[in-house]
Amino acid sequence: MQLEEHMRAIACSKIAIIVSSKTYTKSTCCLRELEKIIECRETFGQIVLPVFYEIDPFDVRDPKDDFKKALEESAHKSYSGEQLEDVLSRWSRALTIAAGINGWNVTDFRHDAQLVEVAVSRVQTLLGYGDLSHAEFPIGLESHVKKVVGSIENHSAKVCMVGIWGMGGSGKTTIAKAIYNRIYRQFIGKSFIENIRQENRHVDLQNKVIYQALKFKFKVKSDWMGRSIIENKLSRKKLLIVLDDVNEFWQLANVCGNREWFGQGTVIIITTRDVRLLSKLKVDFVYKMNLMNENDSLELLCWHAFKNAKPREDLNELGREIVICCGGLPQALVAVGSYIFSKRFAPWKRTILARKIFADYHVLENLEKSFRGLRDDMEKDIFLDVCCFFIGKDRGCVTEILNGCGQHADVGITVLIERGLVKVERNNKLEMHPLLRDMGREIIGQRWPMEPEKRSRLGFHDDVKHVLRNKTGTQATQGLSLKLHSTSRDCFKAHAFKEMKRLRLLQVDHVLKWLKFLNLSNSKYLRKTPDFSGLPSLEQLILKYCPSLLKVHPSIGDLCNLLLINLKDCTRLSSLPREVYKLKSVKTFILGCFKIDILEEDIMQMKSLITLISENTAVKQVPCSIVNSKHMGYISLRGFEGLSHNILSSIIRSWMSPIMNSRSYIRPLCMDMENDNWRNLAPLHSCLANIRSISVQCDTEFQLSKQLNTIFVEYGVNFTESTNHSLRFSLIGVGSRNQFLNILSDSVSKVPSLSLTFVCIQHELILIQYLNKLE
Repeated sequence: MQLEEHMRAIACSKIAIIVSSKTYTKSTCCLRELEKIIECRETFGQIVLPVFYEIDPFDVRDPKDDFKKALEESAHKSYSGEQLEDVLSRWSRALTIAAGINGWNVTDFRHDAQLVEVAVSRVQTLLGYGDLSHAEFPIGLESHVKKVVGSIENHSAKVCMVGIWGMGGSGKTTIAKAIYNRIYRQFIGKSFIENIRQENRHVDLQNKVIYQALKFKFKVKSDWMGRSIIENKLSRKKLLIVLDDVNEFWQLANVCGNREWFGQGTVIIITTRDVRLLSKLKVDFVYKMNLMNENDSLELLCWHAFKNAKPREDLNELGREIVICCGGLPQALVAVGSYIFSKRFAPWKRTILARKIFADYHVLENLEKSFRGLRDDMEKDIFLDVCCFFIGKDRGCVTEILNGCGQHADVGITVLIERGLVKVERNNKLEMHPLLRDMGREIIGQRWPMEPEKRSRLGFHDDVKHVLRNKTGTQATQGLSLKLHSTSRDCFKAHAFKEMKRLRLLQVDHVLKWLKFLNLSNSKYLRKTPDFSGLPSLEQLILKYCPSLLKVHPSIGDLCNLLLINLKDCTRLSSLPREVYKLKSVKTFILGCFKIDILEEDIMQMKSLITLISENTAVKQVPCSIVNSKHMGYISLRGFEGLSHNILSSIIRSWMSPIMNSRSYIRPLCMDMENDNWRNLAPLHSCLANIRSISVQCDTEFQLSKQLNTIFVEYGVNFTESTNHSLRFSLIGVGSRNQFLNILSDSVSKVPSLSLTFVCIQHELILIQYLNKLE
């Protein structure tokens, strides 16, 4: 058993010293240990230092006389036959190799003490290191070290890779140093590289690792050359390598990308804020750094503040408040404690948590490295959005909202979790360390003085009220959250949002209850409307020029006071919720959506609808019941390609006398004026007298006279006077549609007993129906 322990000790040692004497070969144990030492030297580069005590190295290399006789007798004690020959061969080889290694001969020294002094100095030089300095007060450190070391021991038979993962300032580097100090004596070579995040060149990192592990400088000129040196020079050595604060995978790939580059028993420890890097490297074990509990936090704070484990009794409560503010983050606790100590135990004040403390000790600066390390602006925007608006909110809901703002939140939130910037509690709520939250808000400018108008996100109540009340919003504003008390009587004008051209996230609580006018026009990034259930008083909903809008929330059907819906130039909107047609109060409905190709029959449920405008749509079907409705005042179907050519004939037939047979008037009509297809109206000319009025819109007076001549002269139809009513109306040719409609409206307004219906087709033809309201 004692020999086995010696063998294990030899295997764990970086340096072995062999003391050969005249009686050395008489000991079977010595010979077995020598064989093990030579094996370790050849396997993983163990350093061997021979000492020849009263014997010449040549006699060890080529045993003879008593030295040889003792060697053979030792072999005969335990072996026979073929085993005897084999062991004699192995021991002789080991003696020959040991004798050929540069060492010390005692005859070269004045006395043994001098030899010991030289040997110790040589060993110290070869080792070249001692314990790394780490925590002055290692509160709670031991439990972390035991867990990681235990994991390493479970993987000792191979190259073991361990990851330590956690947010900035959580103590990853401190734990790594403590583990290093615990186990480094077992390894032939060691390397501890701190702050790898700051390394910009592959070869610089490789040079450091190679030099520290071999104590020899190679001039690495390329990452390929560095990988080759690591593979060839380190592959047979048992090494301890610690790579601290890794933030890019190339840093791992160029140093430890292949386990075959290292000798058996090598341990590689990686600390990082990004757990994805560890997964990609396929480490054997990931140790997650949990934050300190309240009692350990208070003890760490007090050791740094008072060099004592506990605060004075009168400061205990305040101390616990500070601990809560620091959120179990060791770096923050050390910073605050050191600040208190530097003030020579001055009475604690709440102001010690001011920005100056964290700035002086680089706490927030260290945390900001995680933010700067995010891959792109999208991930940074999501982090800042969570900081300001979504802490404590359901992850699924937040993902849906941010996706609606054009973000890829499914991926982005996952990245933030993997980097320790955001965590998800058991109830699926997003949470964030308070100092990370403060860091994010400082980046935005919310925590410290900056004009609210310059901030990208407005979430603080007073700041939002200031901007809305003074109408000082700017293009800088991307998100705004206004949360008023249910009893608040604050009143803001929609005009306050006018200059917020980049606003993509609007969050309001206890505000729209009284809202009557909601204009989200020109919202380039608006992908879906909000839930309207909290807007019972809304009368006008204007969503003009929202090119990203994909969905209208079904709750629009609950807006019983809504009078106007304007969806002009919402080019990506392809459908409307059926609930919209149940609105009884809407008078004006404006569509301008390229992808909408049908108007539902349900539209007739909109009993108050007077004006329907569908421009630049793909509408192919219009229910005839719309144009036949007596309460409709203006229908415009303009500027689209897909409208059926028989729509005009359908409209005309719907206005004919009910006793007439309209089946003979099914022939399609084309409304292309340039091709002069007005002659297609010929089959209908005998019935046109039943239409109250017809008007033509043209760009020039010449075109107007030409088209009027077609209708009046060729078809002999006279519409200048209505025979059934007292209204006289003369057709007026104008070059502007707006001018025409204005003149027409003025004329009709003088006859209050009449109502008016317009139907505008393909920019060219406007049909006008006059109905006597008294009929």
